[in-house]
Amino acid sequence: MDKINSSEGELTGREFMISRQFNASQKLVVKLSQHSTNLANIYLKERNKKMPDKKNEIVITRIFDAPRELVWKAWTEPEHCKKWWGPNNFTTPYCEIDLRVGGKYLNCMRSREGQDFWSTGVYREIIPLEKIVCTDSFSDEKGNVVHASHYGMPGDDWPLEMLVTITFEEVNGKTKMILRHEGLPSGDISEQTNVSWNESFNKLANILK
Repeated sequence: MDKINSSEGELTGREFMISRQFNASQKLVVKLSQHSTNLANIYLKERNKKMPDKKNEIVITRIFDAPRELVWKAWTEPEHCKKWWGPNNFTTPYCEIDLRVGGKYLNCMRSREGQDFWSTGVYREIIPLEKIVCTDSFSDEKGNVVHASHYGMPGDDWPLEMLVTITFEEVNGKTKMILRHEGLPSGDISEQTNVSWNESFNKLANILK
């Protein structure tokens, strides 16, 4: 059988071919491993972009002098939601709610100057009279998600998707509601959002009287 000189000494032709194939396989495994690592890093980077940053969140607790059923309806029935949704000097001319897990909502807030701000989201969890979890995104009038800059919102760290969790608890004939809004940009934006939510909830308190 032919022998081939190599840096490792004399090898038969078959041994040489096996050695070459083994080395090639090792290189392929290394390349595949590197490729998998790169893909994993890309996936994690993209996932982290979409996931709300729990460090930038607001939590608001309000007590409403109304039965829990009425507060629940105010969140889940469009005609009720239109009456209170949005901060001071805003109205809500359009509201659509598909109240089921996987269903979407779409609403429009209109400023005093007539500028419309559309938002949408997907319901992730619904426990009747107890809990609502949904995403929160800026959108166009067709429900397509858009960046906050579409409406001239300040700040470049707005995510495309945030998360809102609302819980409802009946306490002595009144309703304790807790709202958690996750994924907000830090600083002034979070503070302004807190103010806007509370102005909306002041409206809600008035219509529940």
